[in-house]
Amino acid sequence: MRRLLLLLALLPTLAFAQDMVTRDGVTMTPAQETRAEAIGDQLRCLVCQNESIEDSNAKLAAQLRGIIRTQVVKGVPDKNIMDYMVQRYGIFVLLKPPVSPLTWLLYAMPVLALLCGLAAFWFGRRKSGAPAPLDDAEAARLEVLLRE
Repeated sequence: MRRLLLLLALLPTLAFAQDMVTRDGVTMTPAQETRAEAIGDQLRCLVCQNESIEDSNAKLAAQLRGIIRTQVVKGVPDKNIMDYMVQRYGIFVLLKPPVSPLTWLLYAMPVLALLCGLAAFWFGRRKSGAPAPLDDAEAARLEVLLRE
């Protein structure tokens, strides 16, 4: 009888526990998990470099996810979490860095590459004309080489 009463007393706790999500060693509500994933989707994995930390399986990405989730559970605002990551790992950690003097070259690079390609094509095309005719000495040397 006591066991039954104990089980009935614990049922509300079990129902609440099912609403909790545990990932990277941090237990949180589904809303907190969604918020943590949204933050993680904006940060680059420093090992993989072309994946967000949410998509990466690297140990460092798991550690960063754990830091984010711990901060989310503590109630730290998203901007403060992002600022902390940028302060600690540099602006490179952002998948979409803001336009600033530090990132102007990054955003200008596709246009510069296109202009360099067009310039190489244009100047390469202009120089490709008919070769100069052979003088008498070169023609004689060519005749000897062709006979051999």
